[in-house]
Amino acid sequence: MKMMDGWYGNGWGVGAWVAMALLMLIFWGGVVAVVMLLVRRAHPGEGPAALRPPYHDAERILNERFARGEIDEQEFTARRTALRRQE
Repeated sequence: MKMMDGWYGNGWGVGAWVAMALLMLIFWGGVVAVVMLLVRRAHPGEGPAALRPPYHDAERILNERFARGEIDEQEFTARRTALRRQE
């Protein structure tokens, strides 16, 4: 009867250790991916400017000016139409 048979005799082998290492890399890669997605969703307006329409900032400013009463509805409509036409 071998006393240390359970400790050294029936080990996993190299293949099992390689598989375990790959699974750990996949697991931690998944955790990092989920965290990155959550951070991006928490700050949706801070993405690359290339993803927004080119008139986005100008139209936001136009909306603010209209809301403050700096321009009337006719001028607001004309300028918004001109901005959207330049797409």
